Amino acid sequence: MTGTPLAQRRPGLKPWRFPSLPRSGRGMRIGLFGGSFNPPHEGHRLATLAAMRRLGLHRVWWIVTPGNPLKDHDGLSGLAQRVAAAQTVARHPRIDVTGFEDALGTRYSAETVAYLKRRCPGVDFVWIMGADILPELHRWKHWRAFVDSLPLAVVDRPGSTLNATRGRAATVMARGRLRESQAPSLPGRRPPASVFIHGPRSPASSTRLRLMGDRYPGLSAPERG
Repeated sequence: MTGTPLAQRRPGLKPWRFPSLPRSGRGMRIGLFGGSFNPPHEGHRLATLAAMRRLGLHRVWWIVTPGNPLKDHDGLSGLAQRVAAAQTVARHPRIDVTGFEDALGTRYSAETVAYLKRRCPGVDFVWIMGADILPELHRWKHWRAFVDSLPLAVVDRPGSTLNATRGRAATVMARGRLRESQAPSLPGRRPPASVFIHGPRSPASSTRLRLMGDRYPGLSAPERG
């Protein structure tokens, strides 16, 4: 690994733990879909499959975070429970569910991406996000560095189609926005680069599922802990 050690960039990071990562290799196109997954749902899966198909991705990693720095952690289920639920919802041989950020000690996506690019040279990473997330991207820590670090695929979500081209982050990203027909060329593009993807959508949301009391869809009672 080259460059400034993560431990020198922010106290609390633990690069010496060298966490286990899902399968990767030079020349692979890998999508990164990070989130709390509290709980995971069919909308996550549909967005993943749309990105996988349109971008020609070899694999997609669902990165289950210890906790979103922008959200209240009251009611946040345990990491192991959310990882188990995500594995149940993913049900696809090329979707890998991982909670490695907890072992690494990162809190922000920009830090995670910087680590992965050093740890996995030759891999073309693409960040996948729902269109409902883009309007708040400018609130992320080091968001400009994040946008400049890897290509972004924004997947349409119900009620968020028009908002995907508005806002501070969308304005900054506009100079590198591709036409949807150019989506297959996004992996490997020099950032900033992004594309908006349409596909099958689900009205499911983690917030709605929590309000309904269904935190672990697809898991039996003993597995819920």
